[in-house]
Amino acid sequence: MAAPVPGEYFSVGSSVSCLTCLGQRLQGEVVAFDYQTKMLTLKCASSSGKPNLNDVILVNLAYVSDVEILTDRTETPPPLASLNVSKLANRARTEKEDKLSQAYAISAGVSVEGQQLFQTIHKTIKDCKWQEKNIIVMDDVVISPPYQVENCKGKEGSALSHIRKIVEKHFRDVESQKSMQRSQAQQTQKDSSLSS
Repeated sequence: MAAPVPGEYFSVGSSVSCLTCLGQRLQGEVVAFDYQTKMLTLKCASSSGKPNLNDVILVNLAYVSDVEILTDRTETPPPLASLNVSKLANRARTEKEDKLSQAYAISAGVSVEGQQLFQTIHKTIKDCKWQEKNIIVMDDVVISPPYQVENCKGKEGSALSHIRKIVEKHFRDVESQKSMQRSQAQQTQKDSSLSS
């Protein structure tokens, strides 16, 4: 294979700007570049606007019309940060457990509303699991179908009260979202009838 021509190879740490075939201008620091597949990995400013975060974008140079090297880095890049393997393994295990829990709920015939409620509770309280079609929270509270506030059972106390508030807020938010969607649909319908 012939040696890469200038502009076909990007050093880690260099700053580049490229124009995609969709007309989007991407600019960032080169994190990695694979010459054979022409894949470029850029670290760009966060799309969320948070200064302590970055977006990492994979760019297929086959779909880029213009690439400009803004600053070329010639010195050896700093060594990569070490990874906390046990933390990554724990995260992978937790994610796997979450996915298995979702799959269990679907296979057990749990309603979509029940699955959504489970996800809402699980965001706040990780000690949350399925027992057939019932949601068990902290081994203290049982929420049975149809998963309303009155279906929360357990020993009276702060745990039960807290779970009831989460369930109540969840259904308030769902109803609010539905009414917003209905009003948007009605507005779209009005706009389309006016333009006809």
